Amino acid sequence: MDDIDVEPVDAVEPTEGGEERAGSTVEPEIEYATPSPEYVLYGGKGGVGKTTMAAATGLAGAAQGTRTLVVSTDPAHSLSDVYDVEVPSEPTRLRDDVPLYGVEIDPDEAVDEAETAVFSGEGSPLGGLAEGLGEEADPLAGGMPGADEAAAVQQLLYLLDDERFDRVVVDTAPTGHTLRLLELPDVMDSMVGRLLRLRERLDGMLGGLGGLFGDDDEDVNKEERMDDLRAVSERIERLRTTLRDPARTDFRVVMVPETMSVAESERLLARLSEHEIPVGTVVVNRVMEDLADVVDPADVEALRAADVDLEAVSPDLDDCAFCQRRWSVQQSALGRAQEVFRNHEVRRVPLFADEPRGRGLWVVAACLA
Repeated sequence: MDDIDVEPVDAVEPTEGGEERAGSTVEPEIEYATPSPEYVLYGGKGGVGKTTMAAATGLAGAAQGTRTLVVSTDPAHSLSDVYDVEVPSEPTRLRDDVPLYGVEIDPDEAVDEAETAVFSGEGSPLGGLAEGLGEEADPLAGGMPGADEAAAVQQLLYLLDDERFDRVVVDTAPTGHTLRLLELPDVMDSMVGRLLRLRERLDGMLGGLGGLFGDDDEDVNKEERMDDLRAVSERIERLRTTLRDPARTDFRVVMVPETMSVAESERLLARLSEHEIPVGTVVVNRVMEDLADVVDPADVEALRAADVDLEAVSPDLDDCAFCQRRWSVQQSALGRAQEVFRNHEVRRVPLFADEPRGRGLWVVAACLA
């Protein structure tokens, strides 16, 4: 991609205990099924495990030789924690043995860059005139609500066009932030249109003042900047089209078997439908059931052979009153979720005794497959 000059660096060194971390070369002998769409987005209520699902999907794709970039747009990043490596704010290769890349978008940094590049800095399409016009000319000024999402959209515009990657997996922020992110292509499209009109008005106002505000060469540069702004508008339209194309994008809703999560998932599905964004898969996380009920027995043996020690938590319906109560709550919530499941692929991921991190992601990837 020509618009951003970021070269993936060498694989990040694993943290202490690296043989158990994301950089481990010991992998279970499983042929993971990877999603065919170029873009996979995970969304849902906060705390349901979106980051874990995105990290596992990225790892499985990379294990098949697919150059996969996992992107976190959540301001409260946890991708580094799940992979047990430091994930920087620009695309970086995380492993030597498989083509797995990661990036945690820093919203504050991205907002600053957006303001400088578009509104007030040297080379701005407004030619620096926004500085004298105050916040009216700068939609991101003063920490506008949604600025984090706007910055995330700006970065996605570049990353989705990045030819270095065959697949982009996005770990989105909690539902409210995600919906604002999905709405922002329309908002930003309108904003870019306003900037173009503002530039034209300013040119008309200042045109009669001759060379006072710049010579002919500077006018040529300003026109080039305006072309750049129009290119941004075209990329926004491509992003909108891509998100609505089920052949290219799979938005996956993640939920847990609890009433509040089911209700929020229903609302999210309804809003996604309003935006014409396809949802191919619903992932139910932390279900109290045996791993063998979710994963092929041969794959379970392959995981054990690779010393991946993650035990699923099954309900003790004979002797544990707490387990009986939790199992009843989960079954009730899943019964209410039938409308959520309708017309979607459903994947179940068990509740594990240990948090899925590092090599434990292979188990989650097997469940999603």
